[in-house]
Amino acid sequence: MNAPVKLLESVVSSSVTIRTEIPGTHPSAQILGTERTGSGTLIDAAGIALTVNYIVLGAQRIDVTLIDETTVQGEIAAQDFHTGLAAVRISGAGSPAVRTRPSQEVQLGDDVFIVASAGGAQRRVNTGGIAALAPFDAFWEYHLDRGIITTAMNPGLGGGGLFGRTGDLVGIVSLDLNQVGRFTLAIPTEHFLDHREELLRHGRRITRPARAWAGFYCYELRDHVVVAGVLPGAPSEQGGIKAGDVILGVNGTKISERRGLYRCLWSRKPGDEIVFKVFRQNAVSEIALRAGDAEEFFA
Repeated sequence: MNAPVKLLESVVSSSVTIRTEIPGTHPSAQILGTERTGSGTLIDAAGIALTVNYIVLGAQRIDVTLIDETTVQGEIAAQDFHTGLAAVRISGAGSPAVRTRPSQEVQLGDDVFIVASAGGAQRRVNTGGIAALAPFDAFWEYHLDRGIITTAMNPGLGGGGLFGRTGDLVGIVSLDLNQVGRFTLAIPTEHFLDHREELLRHGRRITRPARAWAGFYCYELRDHVVVAGVLPGAPSEQGGIKAGDVILGVNGTKISERRGLYRCLWSRKPGDEIVFKVFRQNAVSEIALRAGDAEEFFA
């Protein structure tokens, strides 16, 4: 894909660099650090920029650098813990915003390009195509019913914009996927667009039922789900789940894949008792814990 220069110029000017400072006492600091840098994309004249939640999670200070090298203050406008999107409100942004459209309008094979910050006022662009529009799950109790997987490699920091060939924003870059080949995962924009008023008014999705959260990391191994680690202070640690545990079942339901584990967890709500059947040190046992709420834990 060879995007026209004028199109790239108009899109690049909407890209911002987001720098955050997080207190060392915040639960996310142990995993993500106390200083983070990412990308964002301005989507309206009011100074709302979309990015990924892990950049701003727990932030006590947000500095945003525009394409003209101006640095302004930002604040968290909304966070969606389920999808991983976040919106930052930027005071006096001044830069043009991009058009947005839902990712349902893109198809397999469509040309796309990514615009991301390389730090400060530097921006980078990479091109590719849509490789898959498919469910995606990850090790931190995360699942998208429909993620955008593209051959365009992320050229900069996380949180950059994924654009269709006409320059419309269709996704926010979340992860580099290097397990098989080299791909990039983007979160579809409709997760923000479809709930924009609710997210900006309340800072989160209040109409969506809260779901159970254990606070562990897990991976699949030969039709089993293995705990890779637990988050300090999370329900899983308090309940006694340990790294290396093989999860055989949840509340009587057999578990053989990570997606199935998440479905079982999320069918419950915070405060419910969750009983895990685990294999540890050549023995099978049951571990009961009280489910938590990720939004409250990371508040």
